[in-house]
Amino acid sequence: MLLLDALGSAVLGLVLAGVGLRRLAHRLPAVSLVLATGIAGALFGAFVTHSALGPGGVLVDLIGAAVVSAASLSLLLRPAGRLGHGSAPAQPIG
Repeated sequence: MLLLDALGSAVLGLVLAGVGLRRLAHRLPAVSLVLATGIAGALFGAFVTHSALGPGGVLVDLIGAAVVSAASLSLLLRPAGRLGHGSAPAQPIG
């Protein structure tokens, strides 16, 4: 059962990463990094949820996997456009 839970979480992370790549490809880094982050985040989320709540809640584990995977993927997003015109160059003291 635990293997099926891990496999389901990995597939869920892969699906979330794929959806993110499809919708926000221009704001994300390399495809391999996004896919790996989605899978790793989902596996870690399922592990933490399973550890905190105990066995028996496959659906709850998958929800935890989805939340952590989405949060991990959101950390990879770059800003949509330039934020302002940049900062002024540093001025020497003295």
